[in-house]
Order: sequence, then structure tokens, then C-alpha cells
Amino acid sequence: MAVVLLLSDRSPAQALPALDALRPDLKHEPLAVDSLDHAMAIQPSLLLIDAGENPGQAWSILTTLRDRDTAVPTVVVVERHDLERYPWHEVADEFVYPGAPEGELRVRLAMLHRRLDGVDGAIVRLGDLRIDTDTYKVTAAGRALDLTFKEFELLRFLATHPGRVYTRPALLREVWGYDFYGGTRTVDVHVRRLRAKLGADHEQLIETVRSVGYRIRGDE
Repeated sequence: MAVVLLLSDRSPAQALPALDALRPDLKHEPLAVDSLDHAMAIQPSLLLIDAGENPGQAWSILTTLRDRDTAVPTVVVVERHDLERYPWHEVADEFVYPGAPEGELRVRLAMLHRRLDGVDGAIVRLGDLRIDTDTYKVTAAGRALDLTFKEFELLRFLATHPGRVYTRPALLREVWGYDFYGGTRTVDVHVRRLRAKLGADHEQLIETVRSVGYRIRGDE
């Protein structure tokens, strides 16, 4: 399983006992805003914010994450009597009660993954890659990418069809349009530039399928 980061002043067994049954690659940091820089350097695929003992501090951390436009999905662990104390839906992607059984936790995380790992309104997410189709803004683990319009359109098109292989002529039709007379080498050049801008940690998202074309990995 990808890295799950828990921000809590309690042990994982105290904060969310059912988590142990899922056997994630779990990292643990204190429940503090100061933990965020180090936390994001870990590049987690999921953030668990423990609001069980200190909901106000958890709210502050989630608000900071929202303001930083962080692409990592967040789940707040909150007691039932604190569920309406703050508008958690404004800052977190999901919630879970500390005493949630393993089955409920597994289902909630699976539903969150399905909801966010694809098109979510104007946002396309692939792991910690976030593509905003309204603002044409792309971030990778919070790092903004400076893409040209066609680089953005190529990435957006592939990302909204994860796992599907497209030939170079098909990509020319879909991204450049039927009236584009450039050769298929244009696709290769844009893919190479995209990989360079995605960087070493994310360039592997765009896979070359030998003698066929390209695809975005469908397992992110």
C-alpha cells in the first residue's frame, strides 16, 4: 500500500485502531502545523488528521492544507460529538470515527479513492498529481508545473482516460484536432517535454507502449 501519514499526538492504535488491520505503510507525525513541511516531503498518498483529542488543532491543520492547495486527499478522524462543531466538509475529503470497524474504514477509503482518483468536477487527480481544468493549473505533490496549452491538453486527455493506450495519430486527432497537419513526431516531442516538467518522481506516469503509443498509468 502507498504511504499513509497520520498527524496525531496519540499512537495510531489509540487514534484509529482499525487502521492496523489494513497494514498500510504508515508514517506518524505530531498534530502540529509545523509538521506539515516534513509531512509533505514524505509524499504520502493519504493524510489522516486526528481530531479526537484536539479538534481545534486539527481544524487549523486542515485549513492550512486547504490554503496551500495540497493535492493529497485528507481524512479527519473525529468524535461523533465533534462532527458538527466545525464544517469539516469544507477542509477534508472524508471523515471517520475513531472507533470505526475495519470494514467501515476499508469501504470509506475505497470510496474516497474512487471519488478522487479521476475526474472530480474540474479537478483531475492521479495520486498527488492535480489537474485543474478550469484554471489550467497543474501541481505535482504541491509543486506547480509551467505547461504550455498543448502540454496541458495532452496531459489532461491522457489523465482522464487512465490505463487506456492511444496511438500517436489518435492523440493528434483528440488533442490537436482533425485539421492539424503536423506529423506524429509532434506527440513524441510533447510527451518528452511533459516528462521533463513532471520530474523524476512523476515522469513514469506517462508510459510508452512499444509500437503503439502512450498511456497514463491506471494504478495511481
